[in-house]
Amino acid sequence: MAGKLYLVTTPIGNLEDITLRALRVLKEVDVIAAEDTRHSRQLLSHFDIHSELVSYHAFNEHDKTDALLDRIERGENIALVTDAGTPSVADPGFFLVRAAQEKDIDIVVVPGVSAVTFAVTASGLPVDKFAFFGFVPVKSGRKTTFFADIKDKNMTAFVFESPFRVGKTLEFIREFFGNDTQIAIIREATKIHEEVIKGSAAEICEKCKNRVWKGEFVIGIAPDKIKSYEAEEEV
Repeated sequence: MAGKLYLVTTPIGNLEDITLRALRVLKEVDVIAAEDTRHSRQLLSHFDIHSELVSYHAFNEHDKTDALLDRIERGENIALVTDAGTPSVADPGFFLVRAAQEKDIDIVVVPGVSAVTFAVTASGLPVDKFAFFGFVPVKSGRKTTFFADIKDKNMTAFVFESPFRVGKTLEFIREFFGNDTQIAIIREATKIHEEVIKGSAAEICEKCKNRVWKGEFVIGIAPDKIKSYEAEEEV
């Protein structure tokens, strides 16, 4: 009898955010496939979990997927975890899930905290509908196309950004969307230095000028056309 593939969400910062179900699954599975075994070993050690740990990340997923699925078909249960949050959401997972579906392997999602949903809740921006666009591209041409796509949508958008590029990206957003565009920066969610900064693009760029950014970031952007959508809703 074949085993199952578990997609287990892990804390994005505060270890207390892990669910009881996630802890049980991680203790019971035969193998845990981790994006970074060193990072995941700290989590497992904290909760006294001793399941076999193997590496599975963006650079080896094509080579290791078949071996993991073979083990599941032989009856083993395998959990996939990433460094933080939910597998497949701007993290490894999609390739393994698609291959498992093609083999009719049972896939069980174990939900939990997510940097995206945290940002949506904390941003204070209109989120009756929203979109997640992943990491902001580095190259200028792709970045322009990326933000043009966001501007074309009639909804708030959330993106991931590196601390090394946050300052330049905020300036790009101000120039591209306009000074009055409302944005929110969610930094170090659930961690000791958690911070939410909200205001117009011009206000935030001025307030954060020359700031040295550290940590992990989600940026929320509410394009101007959302204002007309909200007005229609009020009418």
